[in-house]
Amino acid sequence: MKALKLTVLILALCSVATVAQQQKPITFDHLFDDTFAPNSVENIRWMNDGEYYSATRDNQIVRYNIVDGEEEVLFDGSNFTGTDGESPFNLQGYQFSADESKLLLKTDVEQIWRRSTRENYYVYDIDQEELIKLTDSEEKQQYAELSPAGDRAAFVRNNNLFWVDLETGEETQITSDGEFNKIINGAADWVYEEEFGFAKAWFWSPDGDRIAFYRFNEERVKEFFMTGWGGLYPQQVRFKYPKAGEQNSIVSIHVYHICNGETVTMDVGEEDNQYIPRVNWTRNNNLLSFYRMNRLQNKLELLFADAETGESEVVLTEESDAWIDVHDNLYFLENGKQFITTSEKDGYNHVYLYDMQGEELEQITRGEWEVTNLIGHNEDNYRLYYVSTEESPLQRHLYSIRVDGDRKKKLTEKAGWHGINMSRDFKYYIDNWSDYDKPPVVTLYRQNGKKVRVIEQNSELAEMLDEYAFINKEFLTLDVNGASLNGYMMKPANFDSTQQYPMLMYVYGGPGSQTVTRRFESGQRGMWHQFLANQGYIILSVDNRGTGARGRDFEKQTYKKLGQFETADQIAAAQQVAKLPYVDENRVGIWGWSYGGYMSSLALAEGADVFSTAIAVAPVTHWRLYDTIYTERFMQTPQMNPQGYNSGAPLLKADQIEGNYLLVHGTGDDNVHFQNAVEMVNALVAADVDFETMFYPNRNHGIYGGNTRNHLYRLMSDFILENL
Repeated sequence: MKALKLTVLILALCSVATVAQQQKPITFDHLFDDTFAPNSVENIRWMNDGEYYSATRDNQIVRYNIVDGEEEVLFDGSNFTGTDGESPFNLQGYQFSADESKLLLKTDVEQIWRRSTRENYYVYDIDQEELIKLTDSEEKQQYAELSPAGDRAAFVRNNNLFWVDLETGEETQITSDGEFNKIINGAADWVYEEEFGFAKAWFWSPDGDRIAFYRFNEERVKEFFMTGWGGLYPQQVRFKYPKAGEQNSIVSIHVYHICNGETVTMDVGEEDNQYIPRVNWTRNNNLLSFYRMNRLQNKLELLFADAETGESEVVLTEESDAWIDVHDNLYFLENGKQFITTSEKDGYNHVYLYDMQGEELEQITRGEWEVTNLIGHNEDNYRLYYVSTEESPLQRHLYSIRVDGDRKKKLTEKAGWHGINMSRDFKYYIDNWSDYDKPPVVTLYRQNGKKVRVIEQNSELAEMLDEYAFINKEFLTLDVNGASLNGYMMKPANFDSTQQYPMLMYVYGGPGSQTVTRRFESGQRGMWHQFLANQGYIILSVDNRGTGARGRDFEKQTYKKLGQFETADQIAAAQQVAKLPYVDENRVGIWGWSYGGYMSSLALAEGADVFSTAIAVAPVTHWRLYDTIYTERFMQTPQMNPQGYNSGAPLLKADQIEGNYLLVHGTGDDNVHFQNAVEMVNALVAADVDFETMFYPNRNHGIYGGNTRNHLYRLMSDFILENL
């Protein structure tokens, strides 16, 4: 076995042992208070004139001057009452009209699934200071949005699509066949929402006189139900959930014409066992674009459709021997003749220029690194802006480049993670930067990278980190199973290299994911790791084969074999690090949530000689129990790949589990069903394996609400402190 290679990214690291004695410890309470929570700037919107931006603050919408930061309150929720007529208006989202004279405000938000909500909407006239309800209906709406001209709004209610004339208040119903668990218009079904990442499924045309929308026919999809606990007679929560190998909704795309009330069906092809993962208008008010994907998700086609006739043609086709990732990197140029998109066809995700007939004109970016975000193209200076991993897979940086691939310029300087929000005219951008040991700093820059001003410094938090035993990550690379893997280690407070410490690995490990990055982490999970390090534990995390930001071949070698390479890498990494003199190789544990819970279960089953303890939160225990889009993307169908499904199933390896195993799940998990835990418990009992378990009634995949997170992390803390 090759020796461990440490690549420490801290140039001068004082001995933790010499400073920790004077520092305050990180306690369990820090997981739930705001001691280490950074300040942020919420819900930024760039204004039309390029001189202002807006953001929310304390139930207000505030307009800021870009250069000097001078502010003006445009809306104050405390001056108005909410839907009940008594409580202050609770601002939960906003949108400007095109001329910025009105605001569409969101309140009374009711969560449905991960991205879907119901809410009430109001229109606020900024000059008149008048607030009126969008519709007279007592029922909540979904996904309301103003038209480009700002004279209309549209929304979804009870699976049907509506539009409202804001001048007259007249409401027009576009569809009428919507029905629960049968037909959905303008909103995504469960699996599209979860796996293709959108809930709102309708779109204004550029001129605002047409609406493109999805229609989902769920009739053939089998129904799943969960028990809603709490009443004398528990209720059933029913929804359509297509499990791997089962039938999906039939999806169609339509365009509604406001001028004549007619709806035209777009030609998406005769095959109904397919996906339409994205719909976008081009800059042409009569030309709609959409992606079409086969069931196995290894063929992606871009089609253009005529909004008047519905006729469509395939413009661009991409195929893969594994799968193709769906993205939002599609940008139509103002000349109406070209578009920009991304593809990993050369082995890494890069930017390409095409004409409207689908002919490739230019590969704009190239190299052994990934473009992670295509921000847009400035038509005035012909420069493209994007975020990439060129510096390192652990970092994100902003670049600009000409569409001919020349004059590339790196705009962000500091090492670490840069989150970019650029103005619509590309004259300014806001950079939310952090590093593993530096809390976020929010800064406004000009398009050329020249700093204008700092919006949020988080200086108090930065100073406070020195007062506490806040453990910095040390980054490393491991040569494991023929691959070089990135990782980080957190050593205990008062670390003494002559002593031995127990080690807990944190894993996610799913396709395209990363846990090893150079950004500040102070959420509950990060603070729990800090707490455990203060209790004398080494924390280790390693990005196995199959994770992201390192190119197509690194990520997609796990195709049809989920759980196999990833588990082998986690076990080998643990073995390698456990040989360090300050690691107690008899006290090595692993934990994870969701895909990470799946991984920790496999690791304890297949690596019982390495791991003595594992925590699995909300794990998939057999891919046959998970949804179509995610599972089949990586595994094909269970009918096509039964060996792959079985080889990566913790459920079928329960008899191999030894040591301390804690299984946690929410009974209201609509994503990874509680069924996964139930079946795993059955298998463990049948194999006479001792284990511990906890279920949280009605809690979803995030397992939160009320005191839930406090209870969960205390449970896991006690389990680690007692068993590792």
